[in-house]
Parts: sequence; structure tokens; C-alpha cells
Amino acid sequence: MTGQETEIKDLGEFGLIERLTKEFPITNKETKLGVGDDAAVLTFGEKDVLVTTDLLLEGIHFDLRYVPLQHLGYKSAIVNFSDIYAMNGTPRQITVSIGVSSRFTVEHIEQLYAGIRKACEIYGVDLVGGDTSASVTGLVISITCMGDVASGEEVRRSGAKPTDIICVSGDLGAAFMGLQLLERENSVAAGQKDFQPDFSGKEYILERQLKPEARRDVITKLKEKGIKPTSMIDVSDGLSSELLHICKESGVGCRVYEDKIPIDYQTAFMAEEFNMNLVTAAMNGGEDYELLFTVSLTDHEKIEKIEGIKMIGYITEQGLGAALVTRDGGEIPIKAQGWNAFN
Repeated sequence: MTGQETEIKDLGEFGLIERLTKEFPITNKETKLGVGDDAAVLTFGEKDVLVTTDLLLEGIHFDLRYVPLQHLGYKSAIVNFSDIYAMNGTPRQITVSIGVSSRFTVEHIEQLYAGIRKACEIYGVDLVGGDTSASVTGLVISITCMGDVASGEEVRRSGAKPTDIICVSGDLGAAFMGLQLLERENSVAAGQKDFQPDFSGKEYILERQLKPEARRDVITKLKEKGIKPTSMIDVSDGLSSELLHICKESGVGCRVYEDKIPIDYQTAFMAEEFNMNLVTAAMNGGEDYELLFTVSLTDHEKIEKIEGIKMIGYITEQGLGAALVTRDGGEIPIKAQGWNAFN
């Protein structure tokens, strides 16, 4: 290594991935889409194969002081399923690899796998392999998910066009506020014997953090209405980051309206309790695993009739940039301030 060296945090996760993989050419005709979307696309005839992978590390992605192992197993599988649905596909198989330190027993790992098994049962996915290893840094989980989609039916991040409507499923910010609540109660409990946190009335935001769901139902509803999104991504790192991914890959700009961002009342209540800006939590919190997608303006009436989907803005020409339209009509540039493991 010579000359000026670059800190990983300066690039961030996606900048690092882009830099590391840009010199890898596609050499096999079966590789339809490589690095850069929610999943790779491999073509083998009438159906295309989707492949995605996630790495979760103790102390970076989860804290076992307040995350039950069974919930962690469930969530670890769900985040992979969500990537497949974000490509308009169906998850079919997973492989699970883990690194385990000496403080874990067989029974601990059985709890983790019980959560993975539950997710597989609910979503109809098979566990088909994996690997195990010792670890000196706690628990490490790596899951690869394979799915399929009819040839030509995959939805990428790169298909959004000016005048397309921006839509999002469910509500945003709940998982982030659930995390804030867990971290606060964990901090309060430190050094106190027999401490019992009070989570009454906050069950929804805790479930969104500890046991999220992949939005299979949204994909089903869109197909029933004959709607194929022009672009799509799941909200894992925060709405702001995901919007910018779509804008970058599609070569467009966007306008999103502050007063149209869907937020649950428990999320709003907790944001007030924490003296935190509610829209900031919804835009940047992450881990919602909702689907953010765009549809043609001609699908407006169809989208209006689907319960649980909110139209929050529209796609513009690239030169107009990406902005949040405030309640008073002002515009704030959208910045990628969501989850970044390297920060």
C-alpha cells in the first residue's frame, strides 16, 4: 500500500462494495444481474434464480443483552426473505453458517435455530445447508437465501422513471424506536438486581424491532391487481438511504412529502418521549423491512385501492435532485443518514 489510504468509514458499506467489486467482470451467460441490487439474478430458462446473503455480527448488528436468541434466528432469516421479495420473487431455500464462541452452549444454538425454523415454516422456505465454526468475537450469523422469479418479472432498483409514483408499505420508524426503548431499558437495568422493564403499551414497536416480517403479502396484492413496480427495494437501512439507491440506480430525482410518510402512533409517542424528531426517525431509522417501490402513474387508481400501501411522493428528472417536501412547502435535500455498520 502506498500513498493516501482511505478509511472504510469514509466510503460506507455500499461505497466499499462498489469499490471492491467494480473490477469483477461478468463472464458467465447465466449471470443476468450481479452486484448492486437486493439480490443477484441468474437465468436458467423460464425462471430466474435470485441469490442474496446477509452477515450479522454480535456487537454490530445485535446485542444479546436484550435480543432473545429465538427472535434473532427468526429475524436473521426474515431479512434475507425480504431481499428476495424486493426483487418481486419468492424465497425457496437458505443456507445458514454460524461462528460461535465458547460462552454458547448447544441449547443456546438450538434456540437460534428454532427461530430460523419458525421463519422457514411460515414462509415455506427450506434449510438446505450451511457451515459452523468457532469464533473469538461472539456470535456470527451468515445466511444465504435463494429464490426464483419468472423470467423478465424481476424488479430492480434501476427502473424508476419521471412521474412514477413512490409508494411504501406499512409504516416507518417503529423498529428504530423499538431499538431505542430496548437500549434505554438495558441501560437503566445495568447494576440493578431483579429489574423489570415496563413495556406495556409498547408491544408493537418492540415486535417491529425484534420480530419483523417480510412483506410477502404486498407482493401478492400487487400481482392480484396486475401491477408490476418499475423499481423496488426493501427498507433495511432507512427510507432516506433506500430512496437515494433508487434515484442513483435509475438516474432520477424524487420528491417525498413529509405529511404522507406513514407513522404508527406508538412510534410517534416514543419519539416524543425521547425528544426525538419523528420524521428523522422515520426517514433514517431503518430495519422496518417494508417495501419501497415505484409504479407508473397509470397505476394510480389501482394502488389507491390496496390497503396498507401509502403513496408518499413522485419521481422527477435527475437534475432536480432528491428532496423532502415539508409541511409548509419547503424542500430539504435527502441525505443518506440511515444505518451504516462502519460508523
